[in-house]
Amino acid sequence: MKIIVCVKQTLDTNASIEIKDGAIHAPGSARIMNPYDEFAVEEAVRIKENQPDTDITLITLGGENSRDILKTGLAMGADRAVHIIDSDLDDFDGLAIARKLYEVIKDREFDLVLCGRQAVDQDRAQVGPALSVLLDIPAITVVTKIDFSEDYSRVVATRQIEGGAERIESPLPLLATCQKGLNTPRLPSLKGIMAARKKEVVEITDLPNTAGSVENDAKLRILELSLPPQRKSAIMLEGQPLDMAKELAQALREKEKVL
Repeated sequence: MKIIVCVKQTLDTNASIEIKDGAIHAPGSARIMNPYDEFAVEEAVRIKENQPDTDITLITLGGENSRDILKTGLAMGADRAVHIIDSDLDDFDGLAIARKLYEVIKDREFDLVLCGRQAVDQDRAQVGPALSVLLDIPAITVVTKIDFSEDYSRVVATRQIEGGAERIESPLPLLATCQKGLNTPRLPSLKGIMAARKKEVVEITDLPNTAGSVENDAKLRILELSLPPQRKSAIMLEGQPLDMAKELAQALREKEKVL
């Protein structure tokens, strides 16, 4: 089986950020692999553990520093990586990113494409579904479990829906976006880190844009960024339950105007 895993570099979710000149500014903050993409890499490695002839290729799109997350994925157990070097990632919407990935994937053999359900920086959840349309293959989103038929020709995936879950069967090739609960990503071992140094990383710097310029590709543009409003300080109520209930009702009615 041949698996392609699409990964993205994002800011650490614990990073302290500010908005400067219309862009996110977080000097000195760590960059990490998008947490949802970690589920995708881990699932690919688990499939390889059950099917040793499985081949895993990581693909990322981003600047020079994005290479670090490829090293992480290779140390986790992926076989090789492709780095599409482009520092203008902030100008791309989900469709433009999907088109870039498509240009690399379309001529490769694959049975399964795995992506994170969304990136924690933009939260748009668009790249995976858009990529499946371009590749003309089925897609199953927010997947929390992947099972294969005995001959590994079909997938039965469990996906999260509001209030529960549903199971969907699909032939391969297939694209799946991975959700929390699918697995617990491993930490790279020392052996894996050492082995990653010898694994192939192909860099692509002259990828043709068959759909036109980035400006024409992007259908969605960010006009303004702002931090969420600062939360009001909490009001602590003290006293007997009945008195606190009366005080709470009064505050909701007179201050918050919700009653």
